[in-house]
Amino acid sequence: MGDVPSNTGHWEHFAHGADIGVRGFGASKAEAFEQAALALMNVIVDTARVAAQERIAIACAAPDDELLLTDWLNALIYEMAERNMLFARFAVRIHGTSLTALAYGEPVDRERHHPAVEVKGATYTELSVRSEGAGWLAQTVVDV
Repeated sequence: MGDVPSNTGHWEHFAHGADIGVRGFGASKAEAFEQAALALMNVIVDTARVAAQERIAIACAAPDDELLLTDWLNALIYEMAERNMLFARFAVRIHGTSLTALAYGEPVDRERHHPAVEVKGATYTELSVRSEGAGWLAQTVVDV
């Protein structure tokens, strides 16, 4: 990511066959989960085109951090499909193995958003949530 300081939250994609890997980096685990969600959304659409007009509450729990990440991303995929929405901003709180979050977005406007692909789900492939340097990494592969 060039000259990005390690304590600044950011996201990236990584190649994985026909699917797409998503990585979130952050100063905290919650920020890494927020950035992984942004990476997921940017597989579908340029989030700069998505207005953070509506707020959706999401909660999930899992026995460990890795399963919590897949549950979180799959909850977002479900909410996108159920509500016909795209999201551009996230506020995540993690307490043990529970996550509560707010996802901010708007209804899909195909002419303005130009969605590229449909993400079917987050997988367990290359799934990892770990402390890395001064921050956290949250990654997985999504099925497109």
